[in-house]
Amino acid sequence: MGMMSLSSVMVMVMMIMLVQVVSSTQYKVGDLDSWGIPIDAKVYSKWPKSHSFKIGDSLLFLYPPSEDSMIQVTPSNFKSCNTKDPILYMNDGNSLFNLTQNGSFYFTSGHPGHCQKYQKLLVSVGTYSAEADALSPSSSSDADAPSYQNAFGSIPLSQKSSSTSLQFSTVVASLACAVIVGAIM
Repeated sequence: MGMMSLSSVMVMVMMIMLVQVVSSTQYKVGDLDSWGIPIDAKVYSKWPKSHSFKIGDSLLFLYPPSEDSMIQVTPSNFKSCNTKDPILYMNDGNSLFNLTQNGSFYFTSGHPGHCQKYQKLLVSVGTYSAEADALSPSSSSDADAPSYQNAFGSIPLSQKSSSTSLQFSTVVASLACAVIVGAIM
């Protein structure tokens, strides 16, 4: 009884890994139909404040690939809207960025002039960053409801944009693993 069997250890390791995967969330950036130039300059600065991002989560940037792109930039390039020499460049229209560590991540459009029109996003993982307030555009009105272009149809305002299909498939996979391990034992 003093030693655990190899299969018991494997089951515990798999369960720990599955708990981490199940708790991750995929966020559609801005809870908008598409990543684009906002009508309200505060859309992308308000959105991250309403979410608590953690390692394992991901950001989904949706946009017409012929009209836009997404780049990850340094803090100084974010502030100055310098799109030269990005850390990461994505232009497929369905760009998924995985949050793999704590810290601040800076994104903007790679299309000329879009960053200056507030198509830029600062996401902090692990803790809220005061940088978000310092780098946010200022405005005299602070309406609760977001205002933005409607490029691809109606936009649900109260719905959380997250991926439940990943969570469902992970639960199914964990049940399958439990059945297999049970059969081995």
